[in-house]
Amino acid sequence: MTAAALAAALALSLAAGCTSGPGPADDGRGTDRPPSRADTGTGAAAGRVLAVKIDNVRAARPQTGLDAADVVYVEQVEGGLSRLMAVYATRLPRTVGPVRSARESDLELLRQFDRPVLAFSGAQGRLLPLIDKEPLEAVTPKDAENAYHRDTDRPSPHNLYLRPGRLLPSAPGEAALTTGFRYGPGPDGGAPAASYTVRYPSAGFRFTWSQERRGWEVTTDGAPTVTADGRRLAPATVVVQYVNVRRSDYHDALGNHTPYTETVGSGRAEVLRDGRSHDVRWQRPTAADGTRFTTRDGEPVAFAEGQVWVVFAQRS
Repeated sequence: MTAAALAAALALSLAAGCTSGPGPADDGRGTDRPPSRADTGTGAAAGRVLAVKIDNVRAARPQTGLDAADVVYVEQVEGGLSRLMAVYATRLPRTVGPVRSARESDLELLRQFDRPVLAFSGAQGRLLPLIDKEPLEAVTPKDAENAYHRDTDRPSPHNLYLRPGRLLPSAPGEAALTTGFRYGPGPDGGAPAASYTVRYPSAGFRFTWSQERRGWEVTTDGAPTVTADGRRLAPATVVVQYVNVRRSDYHDALGNHTPYTETVGSGRAEVLRDGRSHDVRWQRPTAADGTRFTTRDGEPVAFAEGQVWVVFAQRS
C-alpha cells in the first residue's frame, strides 16, 4: 500500500467503521488495532461474564443465542435504531449473533462487572484506544479469529457469529452478575399491565404479558422477536430505565452522531413483572456500582427469576 493510500484509509477509519448496508455503517472491519490480546490467546478467565454486542436491525433478525442471556440491554444507536448487549453468566449458548460493533456507552455500562469479556466486531478508530484502556477483555475477530465465523446465507455485515465456548472455558455463574439486581417476590402495589411500549426515533419495542409463559413476549419494530429456531422471546422481567441520551463526539460514515446513554446517576424506571407495572427509582452512584431499584418509599425492588431486559429510554 502506498503512503497516500495508507493515509486515506486511516482518515476513513477515524471517521467511522468500514461497512455498509442497513443500519449504522460501523462494523469495524478494516480498522487498525494492535493485536495486544492475540499475543496470549483470548485470555478469558473463568469468573468473568461474557458481554456480546448484537445487531438488531431487521436484516439481523432472528438472532441466535439471545434466549440464553441473563441480561439483555437495549440501547439507541445512530439513526434512531437499536442495538443489544447480551450478558452471559449462568450458561453459554453454542452460538451468538449477529455480532456488531461497540459504542462509547458500553464502557460505562460494563464497569459494573469484574473485567468482563466483551465480544464485538470492531469499533470506530478513535474509540479503540479507549476500549483498550478499560478494565475488560476486548475480543474482536482480529483477536480470536477461531471464535468467530460468518454465515454465508446472510448478507454482510449482519452475518458475523461468535462461538462463546472458544472464549470462556465455562459459564462463570450467577455470582459474576454484579448488576445490583435483586430477585425474589415482587413489590406490593403496581398497576395491571397487559403490555408496555417503548419507542426510539426509528425503532420500537412492545412487551406483552403472557400468563402461560410467565414472561413478557417481545415485539420489535412491529414483528414478534423470536430465536433462530422460531421460539418467542419472553423475559421474566423488563426494566424500562429512563436516562439521559445525549450526543457523543463519535459519528458514523454518514455523519450521524452516536448517542451516548448515561447509565450513572438516578431517575425513574418502570419494572414489569408478573403482569404488573411498578413505578420505581433507579440509582447508580458510580460506574463501578451496579444499579439499585427501589420503590418510592425506598424499599428494594426484586425482579422475577429468569431473564431480564433493560431498555434504556430517553427521559422526558
